[in-house]
Amino acid sequence: MAMLRSQAEALIRYEHIETTVPKAKELRPFVERIITIAKRGLAGGSANGRSLHARRLVLQDITNRDVVAKLFDTIAPRFEARPGGYTRILRLGYRRGDSAEVARIELVGSEYNPNAEAEKAEAAAEKKPKGVGGRLRAAADRLRAKRAEGGEEGEPAAEPKKARTPRAKGGGAKADTRGKGAKTSTPRKAGGS
Repeated sequence: MAMLRSQAEALIRYEHIETTVPKAKELRPFVERIITIAKRGLAGGSANGRSLHARRLVLQDITNRDVVAKLFDTIAPRFEARPGGYTRILRLGYRRGDSAEVARIELVGSEYNPNAEAEKAEAAAEKKPKGVGGRLRAAADRLRAKRAEGGEEGEPAAEPKKARTPRAKGGGAKADTRGKGAKTSTPRKAGGS
């Protein structure tokens, strides 16, 4: 009973939890009964004391007053026109450690998209280029697009690129500075000493 109460409190607080399938099946009628009591309390109104009585009935099972306040303020009004079926059980697969079947139980108003994390990752990958080169190419593309549109006033016109001159094989910046020519050697044979 203590496990059902703590799971019901977590379900009402976060509107979805992951647990094993048998626990989720036991939790479903427990939570739906609590939501029904809260709905009846709201429908009865505070004029004849039904609202207070409903809160006290719910507080017997869920002792956290913040969670009970959320139940009466947001969750019960959401299900006011719904005759039942406030929860949904989604099977997620099997747990790695003990191969127990895992499910996600959630309130119907808070829909769960199992591909939401993958969609967020794809959107982030499209927005952010990978590596330094990707960021530099993206910045250059933005600059070209800005110049093609006319650019900002006071911006200097684009300078034409200078043609590269071919370097001599032995000279240039990559040449050896000790005065020796480039050293060439033949590769060693495999297996030799």
